[in-house]
Amino acid sequence: MAEVSAQMVKQLREMTGAGFNECRTALAESAGDLTKAVEYLRKKGAATAAKKSGRVANDGIVQTYMHHNGRLGVIVEVNSETDFVARNEQFRQFAKDLALHIANAAPRYIRREDIPQEIIEKERRIQLERTLAEGKSEAVAAKIVDGRMNKWYEEIVLMEQPWFFDDSKKVSEVLTDLIAEIKENIVVRRFARFELGEGVADEAAE
Repeated sequence: MAEVSAQMVKQLREMTGAGFNECRTALAESAGDLTKAVEYLRKKGAATAAKKSGRVANDGIVQTYMHHNGRLGVIVEVNSETDFVARNEQFRQFAKDLALHIANAAPRYIRREDIPQEIIEKERRIQLERTLAEGKSEAVAAKIVDGRMNKWYEEIVLMEQPWFFDDSKKVSEVLTDLIAEIKENIVVRRFARFELGEGVADEAAE
């Protein structure tokens, strides 16, 4: 087993925000390789989140964000299992950051499974017609459409969007890391985003 120095642990903590003992264990299990240690912590966090995902989360916070000019606002409900975590500064900061993320990224759904099937089918038809019009064969077009659909999901699904504050992570990964650290199930329950004048042009056209 590789020797793990205090400097290595410090560096990994700065990279991941994980605790001292967790970082030391990750480095020991990864033979001192920082990249592998980060992956070890991420997998451990995902496993922890999966174990807690079935637990009821009915406490939490309703967080708001209002753009300084009053033209854009967001309301988001983030649930925790206990009021103790609901008062936790790290939990509250996540809710604030999430509201700001929603304001900037403008997601339409929280998870992929929240999208009505008819909307998915309509988008897939549009992408297929577009791809075939580019001269691609049906066999090739199917693979291209899958890629374009994944890109579409990243644009409209909150959990699949790159995190506004660190685009190397998706929102779902940030949430998983938080669950692993706080050790409670956390659920983004619902959100609403309001932008002044949004939809007015469409109504006028009708």
